[in-house]
Amino acid sequence: MSGAALPEATWVRHYQPGVPAEIEVPQESLVALYERATAEAGDAVATEFFGRETSYRELGDQIARAAEGLRRLGVRAGDRVALILPNCPQHVVAFYAVLRLGAIAVEHNPLYTARELRHMFEDHGARVVIAWDAAVAKLREQPADVELDAIVSVNLLKAFPLVKRLALGLPVPKLRATRNRLTQPAPGTTSWEELLTAPAIDAAHPRPTVDDLAVIQYTSGTTGRPKGAMLTHKNLYSNALQGEAWMHGAQYRQETFYAILPMFHAFGMTLFLTYGIHKQGRLVLFPSFDVDLVLDAARKHPPTVYCAVPPIYEATARRAKERGIDLSTAKYCISGAMSLPDSTVELWESVSGGLLVEGYGMTEASPVCLGNPFHPSRRTGTIGVPFPSTWMRVADPEDLDRDVAPGEPGELLIHGPQVFQGYWHNEAETAQTLLPGHWLRTGDIVTVDDDGFTTIVDRAKEIIITGGFNVAPSEVEQVLTSHGAIADAAVVGMPNPSGGERVVAAVTLDAGAEVSHDELRAFCRDRLAAYKVPREFHVVDELPKSMLGKVLRRQVRDSLESHAPLR
Repeated sequence: MSGAALPEATWVRHYQPGVPAEIEVPQESLVALYERATAEAGDAVATEFFGRETSYRELGDQIARAAEGLRRLGVRAGDRVALILPNCPQHVVAFYAVLRLGAIAVEHNPLYTARELRHMFEDHGARVVIAWDAAVAKLREQPADVELDAIVSVNLLKAFPLVKRLALGLPVPKLRATRNRLTQPAPGTTSWEELLTAPAIDAAHPRPTVDDLAVIQYTSGTTGRPKGAMLTHKNLYSNALQGEAWMHGAQYRQETFYAILPMFHAFGMTLFLTYGIHKQGRLVLFPSFDVDLVLDAARKHPPTVYCAVPPIYEATARRAKERGIDLSTAKYCISGAMSLPDSTVELWESVSGGLLVEGYGMTEASPVCLGNPFHPSRRTGTIGVPFPSTWMRVADPEDLDRDVAPGEPGELLIHGPQVFQGYWHNEAETAQTLLPGHWLRTGDIVTVDDDGFTTIVDRAKEIIITGGFNVAPSEVEQVLTSHGAIADAAVVGMPNPSGGERVVAAVTLDAGAEVSHDELRAFCRDRLAAYKVPREFHVVDELPKSMLGKVLRRQVRDSLESHAPLR
């Protein structure tokens, strides 16, 4: 394609001083990354889980034994191994044990339903699963055509400190309920502890190459059925090194990463499983976000790297102020997955020790590809500029060979060593997403200023076409959430019997608030062109959201088909 040449990276001049324009693309696999970390960091703490610490030396030993245990279960190079785990020490070990064999880790949300898991298992064909024992029952519900050779069950309580384990064993109803949430019997499986009884894998056992597949990471599926993005060792290692370059000044064995984002998600995987281990940092692991648990941990080992989504920053900052807990150590803070309000930036920076900057990524880019600098050159309200060794184009969605002018909306295209290799068993979708020259179509409509700072306008596939005009849902949502009674909003296009779409809004209200259809119509008409004003408003109890807090518009659209609008 005529636009495939790499553009001039004029945005580099806005980087934080010391951040390079390019990284040295790795020539070794992630196995080399973790083996270097476990050898060099030794007795330094690798993971902390409810106060229990595991050293890098212990981590390396557990990975070697888990790898041999998996080999004895029949796992070979190129096999897919499914991981269904929350954030826990076993997750870190399992991830690298799979990679040590040259096998492919396939991450799954442990809260997926049996139906959601079935589609993925039918697609990737993993025969060995490492699963949280509370999720094993869903595997038992799979039909006969989803054949499994072995299930390794993980009891989270076994990773707790002894005192906490004993406390949870007391015959107290509240403690019993907590214990039942954390673990469930999983008969007929191989326990994690049994897996680790194997000796260390033979050091001569072949290691993967940098170009081998490391992970199949399923997309969120907000625009259709989830697809498995194929990520190589080079893709993931490159993104870890790009993150290292961006967080200029972060020190080996000196940083404390708060693993709040799930490691089964691309953002958490790169931040903690690859970049965090590469920096030989302390990973403080949380199975789910609980603001008081986070702040309790901060009293003993406060975070220096705290990456999250805006609602988590809001909750953490407010509660820290209430409890008088110092978060001034938090120097490296990146927000992603959804727009970052100025009010959140101000609130977080009033309690933290560094800048809160917005970044941008997608599963298909390992995932991070743009970010705001940790420097006064950052521009709030934008997703920043491309990372080192990353190039972007902004093209006409109807003619991808034509780059639009600065300031003109267009589709964001990305090129760099972190860009994926395509979708597992889905050549048609791969051809639509990966363009000649290995340019990635993001599906996001953006504008870029003369300095390269990029602002998302909307998802190309979520643009509403009504009366021949394009409506960006996010623009209407921003207007709605500025109304004093509205807590949150999602705007979608619903089909008209005569063709095209009509603009429809689903809103949640603040406690005790009331609104009418006419009131909201009038409010929007004062702020939006007539064709952008929703024709219907639906008041709902909550909006469906992804694990990172992003509203799932497709699910909103489906739910409104049988929901009565506001009158």
